[in-house]
Amino acid sequence: MRHDLNVSRRKGRAPQHRPVQSPRTPGTPRSPRRSGASGRPPGTARKKRFRPGTRALMEIRKYQKSTNLLLRKGPFTRLVREVCQTFTSENYRWQVYALMALQEAAEAFLVNLFADSNLCAIHAKRVTLFPRDIQLARRIRGVENL
Repeated sequence: MRHDLNVSRRKGRAPQHRPVQSPRTPGTPRSPRRSGASGRPPGTARKKRFRPGTRALMEIRKYQKSTNLLLRKGPFTRLVREVCQTFTSENYRWQVYALMALQEAAEAFLVNLFADSNLCAIHAKRVTLFPRDIQLARRIRGVENL
Protein backbone atom coordinates (compact mmCIF):
# COMPACT_ATOMS: atom_id res chain seq x y z
CA MET A 1 0.00 0.00 0.00
CA ARG A 2 1.60 3.26 -1.11
CA HIS A 3 0.85 6.58 0.47
CA ASP A 4 0.91 9.97 -1.14
CA LEU A 5 4.46 10.65 -2.38
CA ASN A 6 4.26 14.34 -1.50
CA VAL A 7 4.08 13.64 2.23
CA SER A 8 7.49 13.65 3.87
CA ARG A 9 8.20 10.69 6.14
CA ARG A 10 11.22 12.20 7.87
CA LYS A 11 11.03 12.65 11.59
CA GLY A 12 12.67 15.31 13.67
CA ARG A 13 13.42 18.96 13.15
CA ALA A 14 13.61 20.74 9.85
CA PRO A 15 17.15 21.10 8.44
CA GLN A 16 19.04 24.17 9.61
CA HIS A 17 20.37 26.45 6.90
CA ARG A 18 23.79 28.06 7.08
CA PRO A 19 23.88 31.78 7.85
CA VAL A 20 24.90 34.03 4.96
CA GLN A 21 28.51 35.14 5.34
CA SER A 22 29.76 38.61 4.57
CA PRO A 23 31.63 38.99 1.27
CA ARG A 24 35.38 38.46 1.39
CA THR A 25 37.70 41.38 0.94
CA PRO A 26 40.06 41.03 -2.07
CA GLY A 27 43.27 40.98 0.00
CA THR A 28 42.41 37.99 2.22
CA PRO A 29 43.56 34.60 0.93
CA ARG A 30 41.15 31.73 0.55
CA SER A 31 41.67 28.46 2.32
CA PRO A 32 43.36 25.79 0.15
CA ARG A 33 40.28 23.59 0.46
CA ARG A 34 38.01 26.14 -1.21
CA SER A 35 40.45 27.48 -3.75
CA GLY A 36 40.47 24.22 -5.69
CA ALA A 37 44.12 23.50 -4.93
CA SER A 38 44.67 19.95 -3.77
CA GLY A 39 47.68 17.90 -2.78
CA ARG A 40 47.61 15.75 -5.90
CA PRO A 41 49.04 16.75 -9.27
CA PRO A 42 46.59 17.87 -11.98
CA GLY A 43 45.31 15.24 -14.33
CA THR A 44 45.38 12.36 -11.82
CA ALA A 45 42.12 10.63 -11.02
CA ARG A 46 40.66 10.54 -7.56
CA LYS A 47 40.83 7.28 -5.61
CA LYS A 48 37.51 5.45 -5.54
CA ARG A 49 35.68 5.87 -2.25
CA PHE A 50 33.30 3.12 -1.27
CA ARG A 51 30.27 3.64 0.93
CA PRO A 52 30.62 2.55 4.57
CA GLY A 53 30.42 -1.23 4.89
CA THR A 54 31.05 -2.00 1.21
CA ARG A 55 34.77 -2.59 1.72
CA ALA A 56 34.07 -4.89 4.68
CA LEU A 57 31.65 -6.97 2.61
CA MET A 58 34.23 -7.22 -0.19
CA GLU A 59 36.83 -8.50 2.28
CA ILE A 60 34.36 -11.02 3.73
CA ARG A 61 33.65 -12.41 0.26
CA LYS A 62 37.37 -12.52 -0.54
CA TYR A 63 38.31 -14.47 2.59
CA GLN A 64 35.32 -16.83 2.28
CA LYS A 65 36.44 -17.80 -1.23
CA SER A 66 40.06 -18.43 -0.25
CA THR A 67 41.39 -21.53 1.48
CA ASN A 68 44.80 -20.21 2.53
CA LEU A 69 45.75 -19.69 6.15
CA LEU A 70 45.08 -16.24 7.60
CA LEU A 71 47.74 -16.16 10.33
CA ARG A 72 51.40 -15.84 9.40
CA LYS A 73 53.33 -19.08 9.80
CA GLY A 74 56.39 -17.59 11.57
CA PRO A 75 54.62 -15.90 14.48
CA PHE A 76 52.30 -18.88 14.93
CA THR A 77 55.28 -21.27 15.04
CA ARG A 78 57.00 -19.10 17.65
CA LEU A 79 53.82 -19.04 19.72
CA VAL A 80 53.51 -22.85 19.59
CA ARG A 81 57.14 -23.28 20.64
CA GLU A 82 56.71 -20.78 23.49
CA VAL A 83 53.58 -22.51 24.78
CA CYS A 84 55.37 -25.87 24.49
CA GLN A 85 58.25 -24.54 26.60
CA THR A 86 55.89 -23.46 29.38
CA PHE A 87 54.86 -27.09 29.87
CA THR A 88 58.32 -28.63 29.68
CA SER A 89 61.91 -27.46 29.96
CA GLU A 90 63.04 -29.41 26.88
CA ASN A 91 63.15 -27.97 23.36
CA TYR A 92 60.94 -30.16 21.22
CA ARG A 93 61.28 -30.22 17.46
CA TRP A 94 58.15 -29.83 15.38
CA GLN A 95 57.43 -31.20 11.92
CA VAL A 96 56.17 -28.66 9.42
CA TYR A 97 53.02 -30.67 8.78
CA ALA A 98 52.29 -30.87 12.52
CA LEU A 99 52.52 -27.08 12.81
CA MET A 100 50.33 -26.65 9.73
CA ALA A 101 47.70 -29.02 11.14
CA LEU A 102 47.76 -27.20 14.47
CA GLN A 103 47.38 -23.83 12.72
CA GLU A 104 44.53 -25.13 10.57
CA ALA A 105 42.68 -26.36 13.66
CA ALA A 106 43.33 -23.11 15.56
CA GLU A 107 42.05 -20.97 12.70
CA ALA A 108 38.96 -23.14 12.24
CA PHE A 109 38.24 -22.82 15.98
CA LEU A 110 38.64 -19.02 15.88
CA VAL A 111 36.52 -18.58 12.75
CA ASN A 112 33.67 -20.60 14.28
CA LEU A 113 33.99 -18.70 17.56
CA PHE A 114 33.78 -15.36 15.74
CA ALA A 115 30.77 -16.60 13.75
CA ASP A 116 28.95 -17.55 16.97
CA SER A 117 29.97 -14.24 18.56
CA ASN A 118 28.59 -12.39 15.55
CA LEU A 119 25.28 -14.17 16.02
CA CYS A 120 25.26 -13.02 19.66
CA ALA A 121 25.85 -9.43 18.53
CA ILE A 122 23.09 -9.65 15.92
CA HIS A 123 20.74 -11.07 18.56
CA ALA A 124 21.45 -7.99 20.67
CA LYS A 125 20.50 -5.85 17.63
CA ARG A 126 24.10 -4.69 17.06
CA VAL A 127 26.52 -4.99 14.20
CA THR A 128 29.61 -4.32 16.34
CA LEU A 129 31.29 -7.30 17.97
CA PHE A 130 31.97 -6.71 21.67
CA PRO A 131 34.15 -8.82 24.01
CA ARG A 132 31.02 -9.81 25.90
CA ASP A 133 29.72 -11.48 22.71
CA ILE A 134 32.83 -13.67 22.54
CA GLN A 135 32.54 -14.45 26.26
CA LEU A 136 28.88 -15.42 25.82
CA ALA A 137 29.65 -17.64 22.82
CA ARG A 138 32.42 -19.40 24.78
CA ARG A 139 30.14 -19.84 27.79
CA ILE A 140 27.34 -21.31 25.70
CA ARG A 141 29.81 -23.65 24.01
CA GLY A 142 31.15 -24.74 27.38
CA VAL A 143 34.69 -23.55 26.66
CA GLU A 144 35.39 -21.81 29.96
CA ASN A 145 38.85 -23.17 30.70
CA LEU A 146 40.52 -21.77 27.58
